[in-house]
Amino acid sequence: MAAKLHALNRLTIWLLLLWITLAYAVAQGNGSNSPQQASGATVLDLHATPGTPNLESGSVTFIGNATLLIRYAGFTILTDPNFLRKEERAYLGFGRSAKRLTDPAFAFESLPPLDLIIVTQLQGDHFDQVVQEKLDRTIPIMTTSQAASALGNFGFQALHPLIPWKMIAVKKGDAVLRITALPARHGNGIAASILPEAMGSMLEFGTPDGRVYYRIYLSGDTVLFDDLGEIVRRYPDIDLAMLNLGGEKLLGMMHVTMDAKQGADLLQLLAPRKAIPIHFDDYDHFKSSLEDFNKRVKIAEMQNRVVYLQRGEPYDFKVDASRTKPN
Repeated sequence: MAAKLHALNRLTIWLLLLWITLAYAVAQGNGSNSPQQASGATVLDLHATPGTPNLESGSVTFIGNATLLIRYAGFTILTDPNFLRKEERAYLGFGRSAKRLTDPAFAFESLPPLDLIIVTQLQGDHFDQVVQEKLDRTIPIMTTSQAASALGNFGFQALHPLIPWKMIAVKKGDAVLRITALPARHGNGIAASILPEAMGSMLEFGTPDGRVYYRIYLSGDTVLFDDLGEIVRRYPDIDLAMLNLGGEKLLGMMHVTMDAKQGADLLQLLAPRKAIPIHFDDYDHFKSSLEDFNKRVKIAEMQNRVVYLQRGEPYDFKVDASRTKPN
């Protein structure tokens, strides 16, 4: 009996490796990971709302998973919209799915009017079937090239595909939001090739002449890898970092999101003024706990930089007056 079980396990592993190899070949064949060159920045001009925007303070509200509502300088931004309810399943591709273990802070219908949406990858826990059905097809969406292609097939019309280091400037009245796509890798090796493209993002709120009031980093789903070091070189002064954790593993073997150790290591690398962990316990495929991250942050003596939010809780930030004072 033991010999038969051993043979069965070997066959199972062989079939899984065959499946990965075939999927990798398909991904390579369709060109989804072919290199592209970043071009000049695009400018998107939004209609300004009446009144003077508040430049002294803003907020980031944690809705759940990687879904955030960011409000500052007259902009209202939603990230990775995921409004599935507890016990519902998010579809992750290749026959994979995950069960939601929590409810979002509020329903999709309770969202305020939005200026734009950032989708760091197209997967069911970052853009679900509820959103696909109900979201206004004309709202601007900044996302990966791969996701933009798929969303276009769903009827979305204002798509802005970004590749690493490409920037789009969004103007609203006298304020400008510069969104730059940053490196992110959904796993290493074959895992990165068969899973959806992922991107990090830098949000820089400022003026048309290049002044920056406040800078927010969105890690997206990524593992720790060398290219993230370039972010520090280009952006040594990050005000707030949103770190996607969870420690998800493909086939139980290959990390495809940061676990507690990698999250703490990235925190030390970036050294932002403040950081908020997200994307850590909303689904049953997450394996690395927030408690472990907290322990590692304390060991690194960076606990004064980390803010922990409950779902529905806003992080209210202040902006130094010297940044927003007219020249």
